[in-house]
Amino acid sequence: MSVNGKRRPLGAAAVGLGALGAGELLAAARGGSMLDGIGRLAADYAPVRVVETMVARAGEHDKETTRLGVALGGIAAAAGIALLPPRLRTPAAAAFGAGVASAALRNANRSVPGAVGGVAAAALLRTGLRRSGGAGSEMRWAAAGIGMLVAAELLVRRADLRYREVARRVGPMGAHVPVPEDGIGVERGLSPLITTTSKFYVADVNSRPPRIDPTQWRLSIGGRVAHHLRLSLADLAEQAVEFDAVMVCVHNTVGSGRCGNARWFGVPLTALLEHAVPESGATRLVTRAVDGYTISLPLEPLRTGEWPGYLVIGMNGEPLPPEHGFPARVFVPGIYGQYSGAKWITELELADDTHVDYWWKRGWPAEPLWVRPQARIDVATCGASGSGKFTVAGVAWAPPHGVARVEIRLDDTEWLPVELGSELAPAAWRRWRTIVDLPPGVHTIQARVTSRSGEVQDAVERPPFPFGPGGLHTVTVIA
Repeated sequence: MSVNGKRRPLGAAAVGLGALGAGELLAAARGGSMLDGIGRLAADYAPVRVVETMVARAGEHDKETTRLGVALGGIAAAAGIALLPPRLRTPAAAAFGAGVASAALRNANRSVPGAVGGVAAAALLRTGLRRSGGAGSEMRWAAAGIGMLVAAELLVRRADLRYREVARRVGPMGAHVPVPEDGIGVERGLSPLITTTSKFYVADVNSRPPRIDPTQWRLSIGGRVAHHLRLSLADLAEQAVEFDAVMVCVHNTVGSGRCGNARWFGVPLTALLEHAVPESGATRLVTRAVDGYTISLPLEPLRTGEWPGYLVIGMNGEPLPPEHGFPARVFVPGIYGQYSGAKWITELELADDTHVDYWWKRGWPAEPLWVRPQARIDVATCGASGSGKFTVAGVAWAPPHGVARVEIRLDDTEWLPVELGSELAPAAWRRWRTIVDLPPGVHTIQARVTSRSGEVQDAVERPPFPFGPGGLHTVTVIA
C-alpha cells in the first residue's frame, strides 16, 4: 500500500472501501444503515443549489444517486486520511468515525445501528491504514468492501420488505368502491384515472422510510390546545373518509412524472381540530415526523375548512405504504407535496408564528405554494403509417378548483379545445384526448389547461426553486 514510504492513494481508497463496507454491514445486521444517515445529513446541510441540481439531474433516481454519492464520498475521505502525515491519521480517523456516527443518529429508527457502524468503520480504517501491502492486499480490501456493501444492501432491503408486509397487514383502508369510468377508455400510454400505488412518485429527504410499529404508534395532538389527544390507527379509521386528489411535487417540471392521482382515506383536519379545541395564540399547525422533520401550515383556513386538509392513513384501498408515509401523513389537496404536510407523522402541534420549518431554513418561501395548473401530453401517436391522423392524449390538473378546459396548439397556431373525460373530483386530475390531422413533416404540439377559477397555465418556463415550475409541455412528432 506504500511505495518508497509514501502511501498509494488507490491503496488507501481500497482500505476505505473495506472499512465502509464493514461498517455498513454491521449496521445492516442490526437493522439499520450508516449510509442513509450520512445521506440525510447531506440533504439537510448541502447548499440549496447543490440539492436542486442533484434533484434535477437524478430525477426519480435521486435516492439511489444519494447513496452512491455517500459511498464514494466515504471512500474519498478515507483515502484523504491515509495521505495525511502519520501523526494526524489517528485523530483524523477518530473524527471520521465520530462524524459518521453523528450523521447516522439523525436517521429515524436506524440511529443506533448506523452509529455503531460508523464507529466500527473508523476503527477498521485506522487498523487498515497501519498496515502496508502490495496490489494483492489492496484487491482483497476492495473486494471485501464491495462484497460487504452488497450484502448490507440485501439485508436492509429484506428488512424493508418484511416491514412493508407488516404495514400491509394492518388491513383495508377505504370502501374499495370501484373507480368510475371517465369516458376516455383505454389508450396505450395514457395515464390511468387512478395511479397505481407502486407507480406513484416518491419524494422526501430520507434515503429510506423509517420503520414504525403500528401497534405502538399513536398520533399526538398537542401544543396550544384545550384537549390533548392520542389516537391510534383504529381511532382514526373510524372517522376517515375517502377522497380523490392529485398530489404534485414542487419539482415536477412540465411533462415529468413527479405527480399522481390517488383515492385517499383520511380524517378531515377540521374534525381533529374540533376535538382538540385550539387555544388563542395558535396560528400554525405543525406536522411533525418521527425524525423531527416539520412542515407547518396556517391554522385558520384548515380550521374553517377553507383549505380542506386530511390526516391520511390509506391510499387506493390499502394502508399507506412505508415510502408514502405509513402510518399517517397530512395532505392538503392543491398545495405542493413539499408544503402539504409531513410523512411518518407522530405529532400535530398547534403553535404560534415563532415556529420555523425545515424548508424555510433551506431558502424556500414560508407560506405554502399552490399547485400551478398544468397539462401533460402522455400520447402523441399516428394511427396508421402515412395517414397523418394523430391521437394526442394526456392528463391535466388544477386543484383544488378543478379543470375547466384543456387546449392544444399545433406549430404555434391557434389553441384548439380537446375532449375531456368525466371529472373524478375537482382536486383530482382529468384525462383528455383529441385526434388531429397533420401534413407530412415535423410538427410541435403544446398543451395547456385553464382552471375553473379562470387561471390559465403559465407559459413562462421557470425552474422549481423557489416558487414552483412553469412552462408548457411541448412534444415533437413526424407525420
